[in-house]
Amino acid sequence: MFLGHYALALGAKKYTPSVSLGVLFLACQLADLLWPNLVLLGLEKVEIEPGITVMNPMNFLYYPWSHSLVALLLWAVIFALAYTMLRRVDTKTAVIIAMLVLSHWVLDVVTHRPDMPLTFSNQTLFGLGLWNFPLAAVVTEFLLLALGIWIYVHQTKPLNLGGSLGFWALIIFLIAIYTVNQFVPPPPSATALAWSAQALWLLVFWGFWVDRNREPQ
Repeated sequence: MFLGHYALALGAKKYTPSVSLGVLFLACQLADLLWPNLVLLGLEKVEIEPGITVMNPMNFLYYPWSHSLVALLLWAVIFALAYTMLRRVDTKTAVIIAMLVLSHWVLDVVTHRPDMPLTFSNQTLFGLGLWNFPLAAVVTEFLLLALGIWIYVHQTKPLNLGGSLGFWALIIFLIAIYTVNQFVPPPPSATALAWSAQALWLLVFWGFWVDRNREPQ
């Protein structure tokens, strides 16, 4: 799942109007922002194996610290508590942010083959394998994104061109990344994949910038 994660962050703005879209992007993709660094440190392992699923050539061999349900429960609590201490938000907002972190596991279970770990032991694995059904996967991603966009644009309004054009440029960029990844050759190595995944931070910073140029309706 890719677009679906950002769709939930966009939709969460309805229930957390005071929270920046950058924070919501950080929460929804916390697992994928931690993961490449853990791969580079040798703490998690992935191999490039074209054909492992129809849409994705990555064979996730070991990533319980970033993607297991238990780990994401812990990361969700840590992230929500840290944000609450920094911004003094109410309990409802903290819970929604925590749920957004945890939602990553749920959405990835839908798309991944059975490689999503339940615990740190990496023995009990889940995955419904939507990546093996390209049409269904693409339709699901775009429907989620469309719903997230609809909620966000009805909950916020642009203050200037940055808030308007910047937002739609962000959406086009998300769609472009998702589309291009379906056609480009697989990365040459796990290390190259991990370094390229660091580009996800750009979307977090972009979310902060867009939200600074918009305000709640």
